Amino acid sequence: MSIAHLSDPHLRTDAVSAGPAEALHRALGTVLAIDPRPDCVVITGDLSEYRHDAYAQLAGLLDGYPIPVHLVMGNHDDASALTRVFGGTPFLGGTHETRYVVDHETFSVVVLDSWRPDSPGGLLGSEQLSWLDDVIVQRDRPVVVALHHPPVDVGIPFLDGMKLEDGDRLAEVLRRHPRVVRVLAGHVHRVVSAPFAGTLVCTAPSTHRQSTLALRPAQPMGYLHEPAAFLLHAGVRPEHWVTHVVPVGALVGGWRGSPPRATT
Repeated sequence: MSIAHLSDPHLRTDAVSAGPAEALHRALGTVLAIDPRPDCVVITGDLSEYRHDAYAQLAGLLDGYPIPVHLVMGNHDDASALTRVFGGTPFLGGTHETRYVVDHETFSVVVLDSWRPDSPGGLLGSEQLSWLDDVIVQRDRPVVVALHHPPVDVGIPFLDGMKLEDGDRLAEVLRRHPRVVRVLAGHVHRVVSAPFAGTLVCTAPSTHRQSTLALRPAQPMGYLHEPAAFLLHAGVRPEHWVTHVVPVGALVGGWRGSPPRATT
């Protein structure tokens, strides 16, 4: 049992849209080279670059993809546009919501929506945390929780200023549930892992550009063309999961999808 964890494709529909689309296409193709193939793909948010017509582009990229893909809201995303394109499909767990749960044969994925209207930072809120608690209680298998904003500091001051605001309350919920084997996040555009509430939180790199490793408050932030990668979370045993970093390579796997061309 394994999950390919991609993040932050920042798809666009303007004159430079080909780069992010091609990068995501290559990452999805590389996933298919893993043997055995992962049970699913989770993309932890910022699916678009504030271009909400890009969800149609994303649907084109995912057309015919041979394994399940679960989409997560990020701070650059728009719930109404996302559900208009993907509502009722397996990409949102068959729901018209941006929070949902999908039960695979040997594990469950719980997707949370940490978007907030007034800040690039994240917030879950009491009602969603109560829903999460109830959902986990009803599962008797390993559970993976996915959201966009990391609930912990990552050591980059600029990004720590826009993490999940109620991460401490998320921790209270997860400590009650040792079956939670991973918390998947994005937003950081780098690989970061940290102990959290009895489990491990992991942020995946962007499929397109990575953030500057700006560890001092005065250091300027930017986005770099570092080599792309994604994470593979694998259950060696139900109670023992490991995480691998997988570099993005050449297109493989016979996937018929193709990246859209740039539009102007």
